[in-house]
Amino acid sequence: MAHEVRDGLKYTKTHEWVKLEGTKAKIGITDHAQHELTDIVFVELPSVGKEIKKGEELCVVESVKSVSEVYAPVSGTITTVNTTLDDSPERINSSPYDDGWLVEIELKDTAEVGVLLDAAAYKKL
Repeated sequence: MAHEVRDGLKYTKTHEWVKLEGTKAKIGITDHAQHELTDIVFVELPSVGKEIKKGEELCVVESVKSVSEVYAPVSGTITTVNTTLDDSPERINSSPYDDGWLVEIELKDTAEVGVLLDAAAYKKL
């Protein structure tokens, strides 16, 4: 089964997606990643205000099968976390690009987004 890859988003080789909105980036895990994890039962989100560097652990996603780290695709300050995931982590499975987003970051350097994969390059991965 082919997994959904949306145009207009940027992707990482570790299966995170980034949606750029001005100097903010909304981040989540891809449809492929949620499928590999299977049923997600818990998400440990970072604190608002936390500074994060590209490549650092952003949060932890726990499924019935495993515990996986999600890595920051960009550097910046966390401005918003998706608190609905505290009670409904399965939203990541049902809607990885919409209701299942993880955090929003105020970017330190918007150029970091430019080096991420576009939809076509991610599909080839």
